[in-house]
Amino acid sequence: MAYNLRPSEKQMEEVIDRLSEELVKLRTGRATTNLIEDIKVDCYGTPTALKQVASLTIADASTISIQPWDKSLLSNIENAVRNSGNGLEVINDGNTVRAVLPPLTAERRKEMSKLVGAIAEEAKVAMRAVRQKAMQEVTSQEKAGQITEDDKFRTEKELNETIKKYNEKVEQMVADKTKELETI
Repeated sequence: MAYNLRPSEKQMEEVIDRLSEELVKLRTGRATTNLIEDIKVDCYGTPTALKQVASLTIADASTISIQPWDKSLLSNIENAVRNSGNGLEVINDGNTVRAVLPPLTAERRKEMSKLVGAIAEEAKVAMRAVRQKAMQEVTSQEKAGQITEDDKFRTEKELNETIKKYNEKVEQMVADKTKELETI
């Protein structure tokens, strides 16, 4: 009976999904609602995600328009976006809040590229941890006589191929994000 790799692959998919979510939130030169949708806004004493209290739309390439469903939240939204650390210029016109992305400097683009690399490395470390856990289970199953030594080596080979495939996905995602950051 061979070791089942499906749970390990599922965990690797989850790592890729988390990486994708992290990369989407990184600011490039273009406006995207993903930059601000999870910012917590004080909504009647409860921290609530911005996407749950307002409609978010892209007004132009560098502006996100925030239309709150309750106008009394305008100042709370304005403060939350301003204090989010995204470096956005915030304009409150009394009906909507506009978040304007300033152009990225060359220095900031380099910083963001380094951050992309760091996030990717975290994903690779997480995948290595999945591999290590799976190999420990395989080794313990072999010692318990549940699988043969041949099954162990076959599983290790399959696991290494799977890790390689997912690492290639990470590298492609990093290359795409880096290219996006370099595009003015």
